[in-house]
Formats: sequence, structure tokens, C-alpha cells
Amino acid sequence: MLLAWQFESPGPIIREIGPIAIRWYGLLIAIAVLIGLNLSQYLAKKRRIDPDLIGDLIIWLIIASLPAARLYYVLFQWKVYAQNPGEIIAIWKGGIAIHGAIIGGAIATLIFARLKRVSFWQLTDLIAPSLILGQGIGRWGNFFNSEAFGDPTNLPWKLYIPPNNRPVEYLNFEYFHPTFLYESLWNLGVFLLLIGLFRWGFKHPERLKVGTITLIYLIAYSLGRFWIEALRTDSLMLGPLRIAQVVSLGAIALGILGLVWLYKWKRPLPDVKTS
Repeated sequence: MLLAWQFESPGPIIREIGPIAIRWYGLLIAIAVLIGLNLSQYLAKKRRIDPDLIGDLIIWLIIASLPAARLYYVLFQWKVYAQNPGEIIAIWKGGIAIHGAIIGGAIATLIFARLKRVSFWQLTDLIAPSLILGQGIGRWGNFFNSEAFGDPTNLPWKLYIPPNNRPVEYLNFEYFHPTFLYESLWNLGVFLLLIGLFRWGFKHPERLKVGTITLIYLIAYSLGRFWIEALRTDSLMLGPLRIAQVVSLGAIALGILGLVWLYKWKRPLPDVKTS
């Protein structure tokens, strides 16, 4: 019964057609984008916002987020990529950082909001549930690539990692914490929380202020990421610090400050000019 919980990746490639390889990672990202687009457009309709605006924004997010996610990862792994510069663009092999994608996406959304003269926070509120759901889906790409796993473990839900994917110091260990699964489940929980807040906001629009969904996303996701990051063996580091934990603490602080700003000080969040 215990062995029934064991995870083992079937490999990163779904199928090869000549020189073309169809990879799980790319397929999962495409699925996440399609689901996210439809969900955000549905939420936009509920808030009486033109759903075509979201369709336009998604293009901006794709153009900005994927390169930013890769650049963020490469910068903190520069010692590796400096020796293999040809691998820098090999995004299909994995090696993207969600915090880089969020930063790139936030910058793109801010520019988009200024050009379209719409509220930045209104847009991010519509995108946040799709983003966290997409993160939950995308984490399974780590499973297929046998990456982003945790410390060695013998728990019933252990994850088998092939020898060539193990850190040197753990070559004699076979099973590791499936941190991809932990984060995927956590993100699903955050998604349900955000959708629940949206439903509550439909009934009490005067109580759910613009920007609240985004701020709750920052806090809730970052709490889980801070905990899960401590289990991982492949964290991006800056000296002795795990970068994801530092960024998570900053996001939690920003989210709490924003909620205080909205509900205690009763002031709208700083935003772009909409007229």
C-alpha cells in the first residue's frame, strides 16, 4: 500500500516527431494559459469589464513573463550558464522562475494599464486567480522534468528521482519530497480562496475593494512558497539566502501593508490615471 503512493516521472517528452519533441512542460504551460485566459475573461464579464481587454493583456503577459522568468533563473545560475551559453535559451528543458514571471508580468500590466487608461489593480485582480491556478498546473512540469524536488525522504508519497537528476551530495538517495506536489496543492487551495472571495464580492461589492484579490494572492501564495522552499534542494541562492524565501517575505509584507492601506486607513491603492 505504501508503494502505491510512490511518484516517478515517465520522462519530460510526450512524443518525438522527427527532430521535434513535444514536451510535457510546454504543453502544461499552454494549457495553463488557455484556462487562465478563459477564466479571467469570465471574471471580467462578472465585473462588467470588457473581456477583450483581458485577451489583449494576455498577449503582453506571454511576451513579458516567459523571458523574464528565464532571465531571472539564468541570472541566479550564471556560473552554470556562463560555461554553457547555448543552454540559456533552452527554456523547453525547464529552468524558469515564477518570481521572474510575476515581476515581468507586473511591469507589462502596468504599462498596459497606462496605455489603455484602466486600473492596474482591477486588471491584477482579474488575473490573480488564473495566475495561481496556472502555477498549480505548471508545477507538474517540474514532475515530468524530475526537478524542483525536496530533501530525501521515505514518506509514503515519496518521489523517485533518476541518478542523473540528483544533486551530487544525494547520489546515494533514491526518494525525495515531491515539493512540486506540495506547491501544486497549496496553489489549488489559494485558487479556491480567491474564487471564494470573488463570489463573496459579487454579493458585497462595497466591501471587496479593488486590489484586495491581488494582495491576498501575494500573501497566501508567498506563505506556502516560503515553507516549501525550505524543503527544496535546488533553490536559487544569493550567498547563504534562498532568493525565493526573501522575495516571499517581501511579498507578504507588501500584501499586509496594502490591506492595512485599504481597510484600516481606508484609502485606495496608488494606481494609474484612468482618465
